[in-house]
Amino acid sequence: MADTLVRAAPVQATGPRRRAGSRTRPRSGPAYLLLLPAVAILLLGLGYPVYWQVVTSLQEYGLAQQFGQPPEFVGLENYARIFAEDDLWAVVVRSLIFCMVNAAATVGIGLALALLMRAVRPWVRLVLQSCLLLAWAMPMVAAVTVWRWLFDWRTGVVNWLLVQIGFDGYAGHNWLAQPLSFFFVATVIIVWMSVPFVALSIFAGLTQVPDEVLEAARIDGAGPAQTLRHILVPMVRPVIAIVLLLQVIWDLRVFAQIRLLQDSGAPVSETNLLGNFIFELGIGRQDFAGAATVSILVLLLTVLLSWPYVRSLMKELS
Repeated sequence: MADTLVRAAPVQATGPRRRAGSRTRPRSGPAYLLLLPAVAILLLGLGYPVYWQVVTSLQEYGLAQQFGQPPEFVGLENYARIFAEDDLWAVVVRSLIFCMVNAAATVGIGLALALLMRAVRPWVRLVLQSCLLLAWAMPMVAAVTVWRWLFDWRTGVVNWLLVQIGFDGYAGHNWLAQPLSFFFVATVIIVWMSVPFVALSIFAGLTQVPDEVLEAARIDGAGPAQTLRHILVPMVRPVIAIVLLLQVIWDLRVFAQIRLLQDSGAPVSETNLLGNFIFELGIGRQDFAGAATVSILVLLLTVLLSWPYVRSLMKELS
């Protein structure tokens, strides 16, 4: 009887008691120490250029300063001067429209190709992925050169094909002479170069969708459109959101493709985007303070366009 009572007696913990509902928090000090080198590199590589741009935008910095004359602090005079130019706001509107159209087209086509790769046979998928990788791996200058040849008004294949199918008005048509057709060619080039990254990223997200979920949807009578709208797109929405954000940032800062097309005889003043406008101010007019001012504007626009995604991340972490 005594042995039974001893065995039945509860064993009391000898350590300190924790209050109900309390949780032990891991020590975060060592983790923060490990992050310090990466943060220092980011501050050095990204923070210093931004600091230099801000300081330059508050100074008189032109051709004379390039030859040793010390810059003079002028405060917000550069901002008032640049923001008063009508050309700047025309470039801003043009750049935002171009950015949104290109980002939407890139993500839409990339999503369609990702769904196609998921639906076709493995060997067809392999061919599609190889073609996308080849397009993605082509150097930018080489890609723009090929597309310039395709749209050339004298010997271009595009004009020749249009004439062959009955559009005789495109014989000798100069695609780069008018702003609207110029930006159509630029959109084709930029979307063609950007779609592989988006398509492969979304396809990688689609491969993580469980087959059991899709099978249950088919058993419940969901058609392809319903499956796409209510299952596939919601489950890969984080991937779509991040690639859309990256495309918006990249398309807002596009420069080289537009510059190479302008070298073919396009009207520069009517086809400048923000990157080209900064180049024209800094290199063309030797107005480095004005170029720095517009660069700060581009940074603010990038933050503004990225804020909805950043805010959604903060809500998830809170």
